[in-house]
Amino acid sequence: MDGEEIQRVVRETNYVTWRRQGGWNPLVVTRAEGSRFWDSAGKEYLDLSSQLIATNLGHANPAVVEAIAAQARTLPYAVPGFATEPRARLSAALLEILPKGLDRFFFSTSGTEANEAALKIARVATGRTKVLSRYRSYHGATAASISVTGEMRRRPIERVQRVPGTVFAPDCYCYRCPFGLTYPDCGVACAEYVDYQLEREGDVAAMIVEPVVGTNGVLVPVPEYLPRIREITRKHDVLLIADEVMSAWGRVGEWFAVDHWKVEPDLLTTAKGITGAHIPLGLTATTAKLHDTFRDAYFPHGHTYEAHPLTLAPAVAAIGEYRRLGLLEKSRRDGEYLLRRLGELKERHRSVGEVRGLGLFCGVELVKNRTTRAPFNTEADKLAGRPLLVDQVTAAMLKDGVYCVGWVSHLIVAPPLIVTREELDRGIDALDRALAIADAAADPAT
Repeated sequence: MDGEEIQRVVRETNYVTWRRQGGWNPLVVTRAEGSRFWDSAGKEYLDLSSQLIATNLGHANPAVVEAIAAQARTLPYAVPGFATEPRARLSAALLEILPKGLDRFFFSTSGTEANEAALKIARVATGRTKVLSRYRSYHGATAASISVTGEMRRRPIERVQRVPGTVFAPDCYCYRCPFGLTYPDCGVACAEYVDYQLEREGDVAAMIVEPVVGTNGVLVPVPEYLPRIREITRKHDVLLIADEVMSAWGRVGEWFAVDHWKVEPDLLTTAKGITGAHIPLGLTATTAKLHDTFRDAYFPHGHTYEAHPLTLAPAVAAIGEYRRLGLLEKSRRDGEYLLRRLGELKERHRSVGEVRGLGLFCGVELVKNRTTRAPFNTEADKLAGRPLLVDQVTAAMLKDGVYCVGWVSHLIVAPPLIVTREELDRGIDALDRALAIADAAADPAT
């Protein structure tokens, strides 16, 4: 098929996620390597967002590709009740890098499934029903995971797919503090309010958090926040679930984001970078104490593709590549450079309200008015299918040969960890040019 035929068939026969189905004209991607990919016309693009903040190792890493091929030749599938060598090797590797105490594993095929398993484990193990989440969160598309998602994607489906029992907490979002306070004089009220909630709610099994919020703005918490949340959840005998689907695997300069604050959750979920997104794999890691609750009790969960050997072998290879290439340290080093360069853009563009990030995980928040911090668009605009300013910016960047994820009124700059300084500069220069569109739409007096 040529590019036009590929696009026509896909457009006419496929669903596409999280948008109205009309007017979809997808770019036809034919190959990828390193930090770049190419379309059907041969045009090259820099991947400034690791596709969906997933291809941490870059595209087509040779060691991971060979691990997939070798496993396919040897044992392409085994039922979940069997033990396999890649299952044992990955489990042993995870014991070396996961936060202390997380030593029991359930393998699925996505972050959504990883969270679904974590929520079920927490509820069944504790015998409680409620889960505390936060408003600016995304945890997946299946019934339980979408029910604990705080942002707009929950709303169109919750009347028919909602799992009851979610209570939402305020976000650690200093730029738009839900209490109208200023750090550090705020006393980290967003964390202290969780203590108030858990004191009064009752029947809470777990709190689920993205240690660094992903899609909804790359929100990096203040230093006291996560340690205090850990103290509060322990005080109330509530499990803490760390959703590290985006923030793990060197993305923020550590194996897992919770490592930055020395926080040890009761459950941790991840996906994406665990294989560098070369193949789908999700992980739910728990403590032995949680696992023991099912030693003599029925474990009510499972998948045909649970612990699929074809997904596990490349994860072993991926862990080796993160180490061999020194990508955790590189993410810290290049992250400082990226944040500095993005800060320079903020000084030049009145449409940039805030730049924030950790490691190679940065957010650029666009505002119509810097003084009032009014955004160009809201979640209501996205749900209604109205034109979004951020989409104009990302479209201009794509035309310029740089792919960047935009969401409602911010951009996510999260390139593969193997990105070069030259590539970073190329991406930032494209963003610099595209921000002229936002500047033109911003209030001129700000």
